[in-house]
Amino acid sequence: MEGVVEEIYVTDKGSAPMRRVTEVETVPGCGIRGDRYCEGTGYWTAYGDVCEITLISGEDLDHIQDELGIGVKNGEHRRNLVTRGVRLEELRGRRFRVGEAVLEYDRPRPPCRHVQDLSEPGMTRALKGRGGICARVVEAGRIRAGDRIELLG
Repeated sequence: MEGVVEEIYVTDKGSAPMRRVTEVETVPGCGIRGDRYCEGTGYWTAYGDVCEITLISGEDLDHIQDELGIGVKNGEHRRNLVTRGVRLEELRGRRFRVGEAVLEYDRPRPPCRHVQDLSEPGMTRALKGRGGICARVVEAGRIRAGDRIELLG
């Protein structure tokens, strides 16, 4: 498996628009420095449903946009890392290096109604089965757009 980080998105508050950045700093037990869930300001924080880092497949986003006509190319998917060339479900139970950071698969991240409320009708349905995954930060480090994703051990 040889994948890459295609794009990176963050926001400092729940429900605020995601913004595209070229690099982020990760923090073990927290996520991405400055992102909503590491800052404790995410929409789902109050409900205890926190993902340190979220990943979504660029190939799935291509399908959603091209086949379903739903706009997901500017962070509307509400995920941090857009990947290319890696099947995210194959990371289950694994640790993997992304740039300087080491992450560990946490769980699938199914879409929620809140994503649709912030974007457009049909988004929740479009992301069903394509919502990406949550990962935990095991070792801190920078992640940059274009960094490789490598399985460990």
